[in-house]
Amino acid sequence: MTTPIDLYFWPTPNGWKITIALEELELPYNLHLVDIGAGDQFKPEFLKISPNNRMPAIIDLDGPDGAPISIFESGAILQYLVRKTGKFCGRTERERIAVDQWLMWQMGGLGPMAGQAHHFLKYAPAMDPPNDLPYAKDRYRNETARLYGVLDRQLAHNEYVAGDFYSIADISIWGWASLWEGQQQTLDDKPHMARWLDMMWARPAVQRGRAVAAEKRGDFKKDKKAQDLLFRKST
Repeated sequence: MTTPIDLYFWPTPNGWKITIALEELELPYNLHLVDIGAGDQFKPEFLKISPNNRMPAIIDLDGPDGAPISIFESGAILQYLVRKTGKFCGRTERERIAVDQWLMWQMGGLGPMAGQAHHFLKYAPAMDPPNDLPYAKDRYRNETARLYGVLDRQLAHNEYVAGDFYSIADISIWGWASLWEGQQQTLDDKPHMARWLDMMWARPAVQRGRAVAAEKRGDFKKDKKAQDLLFRKST
């Protein structure tokens, strides 16, 4: 029997990457909620696992050579899980390179830019005092649109992001891309991205992974304490 993985999680696009991957890989896991609005990410016991005070993170008691290992950063966790199982990472070296480059594209591009778009379009104007910054809103809205254009062109020639096969590239990108409306984007000129989003939503494991602790997902626009913890606290 496979030893369950301990998952430290909150229902955000980065958190969804790991619940979806674990569901797709059919790996058992124990859920530990890290309430980022209440400051759980700054607790000493969590910082031992994730020193950058970000979730998700995992502890796998059945790690390399049978010894426990803790891992932070969602991309690193995804790479570890597919190496552990041999699934969703590509069948050849060329496919694995394709997966890696689109995973890095998400980690270094889409995630940060879409995240900043969310912040400046949704949260910053609702802060006290309001921070309604037209330049920042335009900057991140436009860069997110550019990145979705890159994704749409890739999907024009490929069923999935890295090719004709499902991979962690799709899993990593989907959580952020599924929130395109909140980033003030349109799919009218991105038919291939729209097709891919629908295909991803239809996967039972994606539905299960997205549903984990869905009732905990809140709106921080009216929660000043959460705003201070998420946007102003430095450590």
